[in-house]
Amino acid sequence: MARAPFSLAGHTVMPGQRLQIDVPVARLYTHTPLHIPVEVVHGRKEGPVMLVCGGIHGDEINGVEIVRRLLRSKTINSLRGTLIAVPVVNVFGFLQQTRYLPDRRDLNRCFPGSEKGSLGGRIAALFRDEIVDHATHIIDLHTGALHRTNLPQIRAQLSTGSETERMADAFGAPVILNAELREGSLRHYAQSRGIPVLTYEAGEALRFDEWAIVPGVQGVLRVMRRLGMLTGEQRRRAPAPAELANGSSWARAPIDGILRPKVRLGARVAKGEVLGKVADPFGNDEDEVRAMADGIVIGMSRLPLANEGEALYHIARFDEIEEAETAIESFQSSLTPPPDALY
Repeated sequence: MARAPFSLAGHTVMPGQRLQIDVPVARLYTHTPLHIPVEVVHGRKEGPVMLVCGGIHGDEINGVEIVRRLLRSKTINSLRGTLIAVPVVNVFGFLQQTRYLPDRRDLNRCFPGSEKGSLGGRIAALFRDEIVDHATHIIDLHTGALHRTNLPQIRAQLSTGSETERMADAFGAPVILNAELREGSLRHYAQSRGIPVLTYEAGEALRFDEWAIVPGVQGVLRVMRRLGMLTGEQRRRAPAPAELANGSSWARAPIDGILRPKVRLGARVAKGEVLGKVADPFGNDEDEVRAMADGIVIGMSRLPLANEGEALYHIARFDEIEEAETAIESFQSSLTPPPDALY
């Protein structure tokens, strides 16, 4: 029996067909129409409907490249099920190279949205109705905020034996955070609908980082294989199993000044260890930033300028920290790209 066509945003995609769709979202002041770009790959055989999206925060561009490489992968030519690929959700922010919408709202705090609400609410409602509600599984691609970088990591609400846990385990990021749901986020809305969703965090806003992009593409493909959407063996050697963090917290600037970092992203640190020093330009006032617990640095500020109380180092805590350190080392050694300045 032939598989049924797939309908999205008023378009019909036949089995075995790929179709690029421009979903109208708004108009610029100049009357120029603005669209959310979507590509649908509708396999000939039944399977899950996977949504992979980037750019909900408009300045987080690693996800855009992950989606592009995913769509160029020959592996998906024999896809089972359907892939909905959206490289840029927040097209307003992407054009202006900013995290936010023109009204300064965070689109990832606007779900499920409202057709009669704010600009963010209307875009969230459109994305929800036209795209998200068609998916059975979601991978949402993010980076650190401006001037902050993240070690590749998965954030998800996990429960033993759940589909979300299966996806997180398959992805192959070195760290998994069992993260609470934030009201208004895509992840919160999807989970409320019973759609398993992963958030992949890696790299820095407005920067391409191969050590974020390459594992992002590989991770999405691994999840698709785990779900039966792809056939064949994984060509690249999988890293050691990810470690589940039992919590995380930020070490903050003790005073205003200029930060001199002492540790790198991915480093194992001990409670009380000096992570960096903050001093005024003359060096008259200086204070140390110390780790509040044993753990791994999974995020850090890339800007040397710091105000008192500013978050500088994100430390994840683990029950088995040796295993976490091994997972990160295995992850780094499994990648083809050479390390760059972020690592």
